[in-house]
Amino acid sequence: MSSVAPKPEADRPILLTGGTGQVGMALRRLSGEGFQIHAPVRGELDLGDPEAIEAMIASRPWRAVISSGAYTAVDRAETDIETAWAVNARAPAALAVASGRAGIPILHLSTDFVFAGTKASPYLENDPVGPLGVYGASKAAGEMAVASANPRHLILRTAWVFSPDGNNFVKTMLRLAEIRDEVSVVNDQLGCPTSADDIAVVIKSLLTRMEADQPPRGIYNMVNSGEASWHDLAGVVFAQAQAAGRRIPELKAIPTSGYPTPARRPGNSRLDTSRLTRDFGLRLRPWQEAVRDVVSALLAQPATQERS
Repeated sequence: MSSVAPKPEADRPILLTGGTGQVGMALRRLSGEGFQIHAPVRGELDLGDPEAIEAMIASRPWRAVISSGAYTAVDRAETDIETAWAVNARAPAALAVASGRAGIPILHLSTDFVFAGTKASPYLENDPVGPLGVYGASKAAGEMAVASANPRHLILRTAWVFSPDGNNFVKTMLRLAEIRDEVSVVNDQLGCPTSADDIAVVIKSLLTRMEADQPPRGIYNMVNSGEASWHDLAGVVFAQAQAAGRRIPELKAIPTSGYPTPARRPGNSRLDTSRLTRDFGLRLRPWQEAVRDVVSALLAQPATQERS
């Protein structure tokens, strides 16, 4: 009786958590030959259930795990602490333990919110974390768990994610442009607006490198090139909308104190990506180019979709 040869690693499916999020949707758009994504819905995999996570990873020979599922309601996390920690800390821990036991790599997405935002220059990967709230603290704990449980890990910190999918700042600005004559936006928080589609392309590239004989490991910052305030970002969104013939509101700048929120935001969310460039030759395009692509895509959608 002849034995069946195992599938080549590249033909195995990749387990993706957070498949309905912005990055998850972008990764699913890239799914195809050599990069097969399986993104279980909540009914198939509850990230709050470590036993379900272990069973899912044991269910088949996965190529890798992409951990992009997260509790991202930053303000709600201040009171919904248990859920935030279950999804952002304990679920990545369970994914890392199970994937480590299976001998497969894990690529985990994290956030600028692990930092306090008090540094004068962009943050490096080895800068001390100092989260200001529950969301950032739970994500920092998730990073530590992944790094501790699976030696074949990459942790990618990103920030200010936008895309044609889900809820994000770019979509909010376009919606407000339709209904308001004036929009006030914070101008004293700095960060790196980042395209979910660009993140997905980098992840696809990095997964191949994680299968090398001496795979890379550790934390990498991954954001689009350049920096901006939220006010700057809104300005580019409105300029693109105006160029397409849409009405735009008057854009006013306000300080963070003029827009209080339950959770404190880092004043500086800028991330230095020189390590990503040095180790992998990867540098994401300027954020303005990515914003223009997303705004063009959103403006081309039917009105019912655009306002969703």
